[in-house]
Amino acid sequence: MEEQLFDRLVAIRRQLHRYPELSFNEYKTSALIEGQLRELDIAVEAVAQTGLIGTLKKGEGPTVVLRADMDALPVLEDSGVPFLSQTEGVMHACGHDLHVTMLLGAALLLKDRDFAGTVKFVFQPAEESPLRSPEKGKSGGQLIMESGRLAGADAVVGLHVNPLLPTGQLEYKVGEALASVGNFAIRIEGKGGHPGAMKHVIDPVAVAGALIPAAHALVGAQPDPPTAVLAITHVETLARPSYNVIPSSMLLQGSLRAVKNEDYNDIVARLRLLLKQLEQRFGCRTELEFSAYYPGLLNNGQIHRWLAPVQERLFGKENIVEGQAYLVGEDFSFYSRVIPGQFYFLGAKTRENDAYWLHHPRVTFDENCIKYGSPLLADGALQLLKSLRPVGAAAQ
Repeated sequence: MEEQLFDRLVAIRRQLHRYPELSFNEYKTSALIEGQLRELDIAVEAVAQTGLIGTLKKGEGPTVVLRADMDALPVLEDSGVPFLSQTEGVMHACGHDLHVTMLLGAALLLKDRDFAGTVKFVFQPAEESPLRSPEKGKSGGQLIMESGRLAGADAVVGLHVNPLLPTGQLEYKVGEALASVGNFAIRIEGKGGHPGAMKHVIDPVAVAGALIPAAHALVGAQPDPPTAVLAITHVETLARPSYNVIPSSMLLQGSLRAVKNEDYNDIVARLRLLLKQLEQRFGCRTELEFSAYYPGLLNNGQIHRWLAPVQERLFGKENIVEGQAYLVGEDFSFYSRVIPGQFYFLGAKTRENDAYWLHHPRVTFDENCIKYGSPLLADGALQLLKSLRPVGAAAQ
């Protein structure tokens, strides 16, 4: 990458980092992106409230989608970088400012290249928090796929910076790579009363005490690395605390994650059965509600193989690392479950950071990763357009 282009992209990244915006509120971010795309004469359309799709078409041919997410997190930054967030309590702690920057860099690199087909640049809102969605907890990726704007696309590529992977390395996983993830809430309705009159009481605290270890046992012993987890992350009584009053109800919240979709669905079914058994045992009522579901991210082996020459040229074979399936959610899964795709982790480790991963207030990212990410997206799109072209089709 030429230094002039790199310097331009670093300036864009730092502007985005200084002014982060939460899910479905990425208005300034979207305006910056739109201005950059229109400057390149790339057609732009709005989607999913604050999202954008840029389209660069040159003749007839396949369609390749490149995707970046735009939103930041409700985190108070403590990274020490000279371009700290100026938005109180909001930070690009997941590196989405770099994702946007690298996709704009890919657009700059592709603008004057010859190819036959279409490249769509998707700048997506709300990967982090679908709970802010105007449409029943749907993420930006889910809304974009449901919009039909990417119907007929032949391949999709995305990447995510990894602050603990050395810059210049690329991590991949073929098949099920990231987890199915769902938030859940369990309400237990009992019958409150005096601790000295237990025969008149249905104690929801006792039900919760039986529920928690039984729910954890649904997942069972796990290998290393684990392939599923059920975590109870919050427990409260829905009444003012008191030493001598048993409450009538309890609320438990948590997260369920599994690499395989079928494992996720199986655990959900057994959790519902467990709640029925507790109702019969204690005489209580329970309610289970799931929200913000992301299916597991599915990477396509053929797409990865087609991209191999680009990876090897940019990183070298020794720096392409096969990774593991992680119990984290990513709504790139909504694309990859419909369009053959591949999602990569891109090294972005700084010398100052040996411990802080994504979502931490002290996480930092090496901006030199832009020199790898933008060419990976741009040259990867060109490689896929060639690979997807029917045999015998005329070259551009």
